[in-house]
Amino acid sequence: MSKEQARQSELKKMELCDSCAAIQRNWRRAPGHAELVQRGNRKEERGAHTVTITRYECDRCGTAWEYENDKANQHAGWSVVGR
Repeated sequence: MSKEQARQSELKKMELCDSCAAIQRNWRRAPGHAELVQRGNRKEERGAHTVTITRYECDRCGTAWEYENDKANQHAGWSVVGR
């Protein structure tokens, strides 16, 4: 990677607002925060059962989140998916 590409990559690093930074990731039933706006949901197969994945976007910093509600997996939950 050239120096210019490295610099552009550094500038594009995601900065989370304080509320987003405080969300506990990958833990089912962890709370989000008040400025997350729901953007839709989908169902996905996980082995023999179906889970619901809900997409959110932070009104303050624009971070896109997904919340996986999988009752069989305690380590499902919040994950950052982009901007």
